[in-house]
Amino acid sequence: MADHSEPKQTYDVDAAVYHPKDALGLSLRGGTLAGAAGLFLASVQNTVTKENVGFFSVFSRFGSTIGLFAAVGGTFAFTSAASANLREKDDFWNHGIGGALAGTLPGLTKRSMPAAMGGAFALGVSLAAVSYTGHSIFQSASEESLSDRATYKEDSKARYRRPINETINELGEGRGIYGPGYEERRRQRIKERYGIDVNNQPYYAGTSAVVAD
Repeated sequence: MADHSEPKQTYDVDAAVYHPKDALGLSLRGGTLAGAAGLFLASVQNTVTKENVGFFSVFSRFGSTIGLFAAVGGTFAFTSAASANLREKDDFWNHGIGGALAGTLPGLTKRSMPAAMGGAFALGVSLAAVSYTGHSIFQSASEESLSDRATYKEDSKARYRRPINETINELGEGRGIYGPGYEERRRQRIKERYGIDVNNQPYYAGTSAVVAD
């Protein structure tokens, strides 16, 4: 008799689960970092000027540079995060969209549509290419995979771990390093040297010594 029951739905357990991004937090962070870069550039411009100006002219005369950098960084971070949340995908397209929108700002400040379109194309393609090659933009350390970092650390420990025999041969036993059969060898040495039979309590009992197999 044929089974006309509905087929069971299968789930791809290996599919990556998207985690929403904090668009406002990332935009604030991106604007702060880009604004700091703009402040550095404005300071350089203020230093090389031929006129006798003071420190506050960094903000009074070149404040537009700081504001433009901060606006570009914040716009890129917010747009890329919002695009990722809407698409529920974290790929290079988000950085391309964010870069394209942020790239229009320098042209808009000059009131030039060709400059705005050229900046959008140049910055969008550049950031998308950088993201596609594997370098994330404005990505904090907390967004990294904890399991991947733990796996890397375990692999590194296993790769560079030395055999216990080599460690004992170079450093000797003691100071937290004890090889298999250490108690028997210790009791035998004490009995041969001093003629004393020690009890069966381990020498390193109650300490933080590590017995390696």
